Amino acid sequence: RNEYLKFFNERKHEIVSRAPLVLKDDPTTLFTGSGMQPLLPYLLGQPHPAGVRLVDSQTCLRAQDIEDVGDNRHTTFFEMLGNWSMGDYFKEQQIRWFFEFLTQKAGVDPEKIYVTCFIGDESQGIPRDTEAAEIWQKVFEEHGLSAEIAEIGSAEDGDKRGIKPGERIFYYDDGENWWSRGGGLEKTPIGDPCGPDSEVFYDFGSEHHAEGYGLAHPASDSGQFMEIGNQVFMQYRRIEDGSFEPLEKKNVDFGGGLERIAAAANKNPDVYRISLLWPIIEKLQELSGKKYESHTESMRVIADHLRGATFLAVDGCVPSNKQQGYVMRRLIRRAMIKAFDLGVEQNFMEQIVPVIVDMYHNDFPEVAQRREDIVSVLIKEEKSFRQTLRKG
Repeated sequence: RNEYLKFFNERKHEIVSRAPLVLKDDPTTLFTGSGMQPLLPYLLGQPHPAGVRLVDSQTCLRAQDIEDVGDNRHTTFFEMLGNWSMGDYFKEQQIRWFFEFLTQKAGVDPEKIYVTCFIGDESQGIPRDTEAAEIWQKVFEEHGLSAEIAEIGSAEDGDKRGIKPGERIFYYDDGENWWSRGGGLEKTPIGDPCGPDSEVFYDFGSEHHAEGYGLAHPASDSGQFMEIGNQVFMQYRRIEDGSFEPLEKKNVDFGGGLERIAAAANKNPDVYRISLLWPIIEKLQELSGKKYESHTESMRVIADHLRGATFLAVDGCVPSNKQQGYVMRRLIRRAMIKAFDLGVEQNFMEQIVPVIVDMYHNDFPEVAQRREDIVSVLIKEEKSFRQTLRKG
């Protein structure tokens, strides 16, 4: 996290503080779900007080992923590393800088990096993003890596076609490589900026390709490839007649999952083995006397949910029966049920929450300042639910 902030700060980006998980002036969502969300007014044209180059690490919560937690990559809570150019630099610098950060600072193996670009859509008058693909090709070739360009189309097309030797850059349709607030080209809201994106994937090896997903390719969910960053190139606006016109000022919006980049640096697809989650697992093993290998899903759910609940408490949220408080209550109770299954029944929050707080208090002063409040809020919820659990 700090290497990333320093890297872009040295390249004239102002470091901006994270926004809280609950945005007071954005009624459209329950939680901050991406690094871009708090900055949307500035991407829409409002000048940012810190200038045209920004960098941050934004805490995010995506409650829609709650049922997926338990596998090796999904978390409800995560940090999104982000850098932005508001009408300043564009594709060449962004692609080169992110590749440099990944390989020189984060220690990610360049041979394991694969990328995707937008294939274009003639019916909408949007050309394929040959510019991004050619920049990537140059960057790979400068590092002695073969980087042939493949035309895929949809993710389903990729399942049938797979990857051919030497291919490293892949063209996909708007289902994969187009960014707008609404989704694909047809769902782009009138008046909104939008554009192609270039996603960056890490290849963990064919042994992680699960059966039932067809052939392996970057946009597959099979487990072999993990997306670690997405570079959005906002260069169009959708106008009244539904067509797209070029923007006068082009923006770069980059977002990369801190936990996923760390997993790639570890060469291990299990994000729970990184230093922001593994200490929680170690404490759970100590408390329960059980091993992660035999109780993997339960320990992952507890680690993720309590990390999310802790940061909700940092940002002033309290468990309740509606809206954000309901999600917070659900996270805590799901974690407690899993702990009950592990045989951990006493003083659960008192043991786990300080481990989480200790991992963050140096980098986020608000965590250190609210330490006692965080613990007391979570212990209070634990006590009330413990009685319900016993009755059950």
